[in-house]
Amino acid sequence: MSTKRTHEKVHPADEMTGPAPAEGPGGTLSEEVGNRTLRRGLQVLDQVLAASREGVREGVRVVDLCRATGLERATLYRLLGPLIDAGYVARQGRYRYQPGLRLAPLQPQPGSANWAVRLEPVLAQVSASGGDATFAIVREGAQSRCIARHVGTHPVQILVIQVGTAQPLGVGAAGLALLAALPEAEVEACIAANADQLPAYGGMSPERLRLLVAASRERGWSVVGNHATRGVLAVGCAVRNALGEPVAGISVATTLARLPKARQQLMARVMQEALQQHLPAGL
Repeated sequence: MSTKRTHEKVHPADEMTGPAPAEGPGGTLSEEVGNRTLRRGLQVLDQVLAASREGVREGVRVVDLCRATGLERATLYRLLGPLIDAGYVARQGRYRYQPGLRLAPLQPQPGSANWAVRLEPVLAQVSASGGDATFAIVREGAQSRCIARHVGTHPVQILVIQVGTAQPLGVGAAGLALLAALPEAEVEACIAANADQLPAYGGMSPERLRLLVAASRERGWSVVGNHATRGVLAVGCAVRNALGEPVAGISVATTLARLPKARQQLMARVMQEALQQHLPAGL
């Protein structure tokens, strides 16, 4: 085995941590090292994404990444570092990794089309009870995306979003209910990722969103007014899967005058009862 091949096999991390190699004419050697590092980083990212698409919910193990890529553990950690810092990969536990928030919009939401179908009877029942429009959303990283909408019978319908609309998680009632049901670390990651976008939603701020999350957790359901759409009030509930994990949210939206405090509580109870009736084992 040549010296060069041995160096690549045993100490490939040196290219990222040691002094830069001397440049040849036109910087050819430097470019070659940079290209090799980029290829390896993309190879690691591909494996993290592949594990996610195959349904490895708890994240891919370091040992499996080493096996799939042929890289030494030290090299793998050095490649993962920048990917984590940039938000392309997230650490899950101590030795597992999954796609980060930056990649979530590119990840297919497992079963989201089927979820829309399964949530339709829930939305229909809530709309029939109160007469107002209802909505269902799923999480895509730090965003929420509307997957279903049901129009009610009241003459004035507040159709705040359409199916397919994406917005920062938490600026709407369904998204706020889902956000509040997540672990604190994920809540903070979502708020940080959306910090620059929040002011466009009725002057929302990270501080205000944290207060809304705390209030939603205390109630067990969310209420948001004058943020996603002015003059509108909406009530939302989180939807959990069979494992008890929050994966979606539903909401009912109408004018401020139609949702005084007593009716907010009533519609939250109606949503919770509809979920229990149609999805007793979770989504």
